[in-house]
Amino acid sequence: MKLFLKIWRQPNAAAVGAFEDYVLDNISPDASFLEMLDQLNEQLITQGKEGVAFDHDCREGICGMCSLTINGIAHGPRRATTTCQLHMRHFRDGETVTIEPFRARPFPVLRDLVVDRSAFDKIIQSGGFISVRTGSAPEANQTLVAKPDADRAMDAAECIGCGACVAACKNASAMLFVSAKIVHLNTLPQGAPEKNRRLLNMVKTMDEAGFGNCSNYGECEAVCPKGIPLDFIGQLNREWAVAKMKDIVSGVE
Repeated sequence: MKLFLKIWRQPNAAAVGAFEDYVLDNISPDASFLEMLDQLNEQLITQGKEGVAFDHDCREGICGMCSLTINGIAHGPRRATTTCQLHMRHFRDGETVTIEPFRARPFPVLRDLVVDRSAFDKIIQSGGFISVRTGSAPEANQTLVAKPDADRAMDAAECIGCGACVAACKNASAMLFVSAKIVHLNTLPQGAPEKNRRLLNMVKTMDEAGFGNCSNYGECEAVCPKGIPLDFIGQLNREWAVAKMKDIVSGVE
C-alpha cells in the first residue's frame, strides 16, 4: 500500500503547529495504524529528520494512550476500535490520510500528536476510587452483588479513559468518561458509603478543568472504542441531582 499522509507537527506546547505532508510506500495491509507510524518514523530517521511524536503503550486496546484523530474521527473510521487496533486494510491504496491530535482545550498539545490528558487524572483523584477499607483478599461471595448490578458495573469499567469522547464532542464534554467511572463505582455496594461525595467532587473537578456541558448529540458514544452508552450520562445526571439536594439539605453548601 501507498499512502499520502498529512500529519500535525508541533515542536512544543508553546509553538504554532501546522500540517506536514509525507508519502509512505510498501505498507502492509496487516500492519496496525501505529505500526504504520513506526514505519514512517524509521523512514524519517533514515533521512536524518525528526520522527513524529505520538502516544502509545499497550498496543492492545486497553491503555487509552493512542489518542489520534484520523480523517476527522477520533480513533479513526472503525467503530469500537482504538487506534492501535485499527489496521491498514481499512484504508485504500493511494488514499490521503489526515492525522492530528485530539482537539480540546482541557487536552493541550504537548508535541506533534501527543496531548496532555492529566485533567482526567485529576477527576479520578477527586473521587474516582473507593477509600473504604475492604480488607485483603475477601472471600468472593462475602459481599453479594446482584447480577444486573455486576454486569452494569463491568460494562462501565470497560472505559479506558482515552478521551475520544471529549475530542468528538462539540462542547469538549467529559460527561461520558465521568459517568462511566461513577456508574462503575456507585453501582457496587463497596462504593455506596461515599457515593454522593464522590459524584459531587468528580463533577466539580470536571467543570473546573474546563470541560463543556453535555448536549446529548451522541458523538461521544459513536467514537467510544469500548461502546460506553449514553444512558450512563442520564444516570449521572439523576444521581447528581439527588446528591446535590442532600448536600444542600445537610447544610454543607
